Amino acid sequence: MAERRDSNSRSLLRRLRDTLALQGDGQHRLDRITHLIADSMGTAVCSIYLFRDPETLELCATEGLNPQAVHHTRLRIGEGLVGRVARMGAAVNTGNAPSEPGFRYMAETGEEIYSSFLGVPIQRVGEKMGVLVVQSKAQRQFSDDEVYGLEVVAMVLAEMTELGAFVGDHEGMGQSHRFPVLFRGTSGQEGACEGNVWLHEPRVVVTNPVGDDPDAEQARLSEAVEELQAQINDMVLGAAGLDVDHRQVMETYRMLANSRGWMRRMSEDIEAGLSAEAAVEKEQSTNRARLEQSGDAYLRERLSDLDDLSNRLLRLLTGQGRDTGADLPENPVLVARNIGPAELLEYGRSLRGVVLEEGSVGSHAAIVARALAIPLVIHTKRVTTEALNGDPILVDGDQGVVHLRPEDSVASAFRDKIAMQAEAQKRYADLRDLPATDRAGLTIGLDMNAGLMADLPSLANSGADGVGLFRTELQFLIRTSVPRRDELALTYKRVIDAAQGKPVKFRTLDIGSDKVLPYMKPQDEPNPAMGWRAIRVGLDKPGVLRMQLQALLRAAQGRPLQVMFPFIACPEEFYDARDALLRQRDREAAMGRPVPEDLKIGAMLETPSLGFAPDSFYETCDFISIGGNDLKQFFFAADRENERVRRRYDTLDTSFLTFLERIIVRSAAYNTKLSFCGEDAGRPVEALTFAALGIRTLSMRPASIGPVKHLIRRADLAQLRQIIHRARNEGHKSVRNAVTSYLAQL
Repeated sequence: MAERRDSNSRSLLRRLRDTLALQGDGQHRLDRITHLIADSMGTAVCSIYLFRDPETLELCATEGLNPQAVHHTRLRIGEGLVGRVARMGAAVNTGNAPSEPGFRYMAETGEEIYSSFLGVPIQRVGEKMGVLVVQSKAQRQFSDDEVYGLEVVAMVLAEMTELGAFVGDHEGMGQSHRFPVLFRGTSGQEGACEGNVWLHEPRVVVTNPVGDDPDAEQARLSEAVEELQAQINDMVLGAAGLDVDHRQVMETYRMLANSRGWMRRMSEDIEAGLSAEAAVEKEQSTNRARLEQSGDAYLRERLSDLDDLSNRLLRLLTGQGRDTGADLPENPVLVARNIGPAELLEYGRSLRGVVLEEGSVGSHAAIVARALAIPLVIHTKRVTTEALNGDPILVDGDQGVVHLRPEDSVASAFRDKIAMQAEAQKRYADLRDLPATDRAGLTIGLDMNAGLMADLPSLANSGADGVGLFRTELQFLIRTSVPRRDELALTYKRVIDAAQGKPVKFRTLDIGSDKVLPYMKPQDEPNPAMGWRAIRVGLDKPGVLRMQLQALLRAAQGRPLQVMFPFIACPEEFYDARDALLRQRDREAAMGRPVPEDLKIGAMLETPSLGFAPDSFYETCDFISIGGNDLKQFFFAADRENERVRRRYDTLDTSFLTFLERIIVRSAAYNTKLSFCGEDAGRPVEALTFAALGIRTLSMRPASIGPVKHLIRRADLAQLRQIIHRARNEGHKSVRNAVTSYLAQL
């Protein structure tokens, strides 16, 4: 029976392939295909529904239903049985369709006389393209063989849809990738650029979904799987020196690569008539659809492992993707689902911008993008599906917008924007060696944020007074194992040397939340931003904190050193961390090593609780750095990763400014130096407001120093302070309008 099923399936697929090769437009092919499937399966109806937008399915071809309904009947995803198939990404098989929950009667189709219904998704590796349906008058469920056969056919239709077989004439295949596309995402790093797409992991295009010789296809698959398994074995051997958790992850990876069930299902797909590549993609799509619906967090995590294995196998079969010798295009813009910091650093400053489907504004990829000073836009759904290598692309990191294959008018306007920004940067360069002194003679310190040695040239080029935040976690994130103390000490020494006497504030390891070390077991926390992170990890893992503190002390070689501890929520955390640093200083001195001639110990104020800490906390701190990004999200209870709420609250809200003034007054009472560090410190209007309120040091990305300095030198901060207080006393919810009105008069 199985042999007969395979024979019938192969015959149908070959007839499909021949039909798709015929001349004619896309609609003609769709019509022939529905007729062919209905005839082959002995059903009265075969219909193809394709997505016209992410939420709407349209009847695009039918054999057996009213032809007048074609391109007129539409359903929302989840609506009716067809919509249910699309939503679940799985087959619906029933002998009595009208009795099924959610059944929708569409009078214009004339389908009321058909009882049996079988619908399967047309999908490709997580991308939902449509639904393939067959129907019969008799009340019966379709057999497992029939369901499987229709799924195989749907796989071929998915591949041909991807190739553009149903849009325009045959010579125009692929023109779905020719039109302009606008993506609205989230700004991960400001700036704008124009360039050409470079896909980090190019889509593998299966151009031969139907296999003519099952034995030859089985041999190709077996050879590729053996090579894949050899690669995984090498990776496992390379992980031998890593921690237990990382080795367990690699062993799980190897177990998946050696799965007999995975191999058996792909072999069955080949026997049914698919090529080796199409068989791999069919199982990848099926697994993805199933795991995405799973409520088990562990199983959902395995999805990325299965995807990676499938993609590796597809590259081996097709020779497409990475390691093919292709060169980066001119002005490359990296496009990827996601990317790790080490991989992004390998590209380095050759990139003009980065566009990610996933990611977060605080992720390590975002941190590296800021260090490289390249625009980054995240949360751009489907960009890896739409983009092709070499496509022209515009990245607006200021607005979180990406234009793929832009129209000439859009590209022209965008170039004007880039030219204006470049002209402004030239003006700011003239201010590089001048202080940020207002008209009344008050000087504000402007520091830069850094995290890599590559950042340090910006210290001189930007005119920064020092490094207000050096992120030490990047040296941990870009490795596959914990760095050694001597390696860290050498890195920190190079940073201090490169600063040439300018102060550097080193922030100790800030991991957790969205910054998970590759060799650290992920914590399944419902709210990681408020979970086990930063100083909480350091105090719970004293060995790691101790090692880092020793590295910092040795790097100073007796020179001044500033260390600050992140995410302090209560004074006791700061006291414990401070004591740990002082103990290591005393230990280094006892061993005869030089210790810093001037050791300053500070805290990052990122939680509202510290605004109400006892006076002893402010008295003990040598300095306090307000971490504006975290503080604002906790003050307003608005997750900065959530687009629905992150822009809902204004930094210049009077309640937030009143809270900042509380910190300013308390710090001044004990002569504790205070700075503001974060995205808002680099926004000129916000920066000017903070300075007017009394914050005397601001730390920002290097590119923001020029615009902020330019505005401070034109303003009178004391006068602006009066304007801010007047607006607040008059009951304004935000002082933004008052500040911008003042600036407009300068």
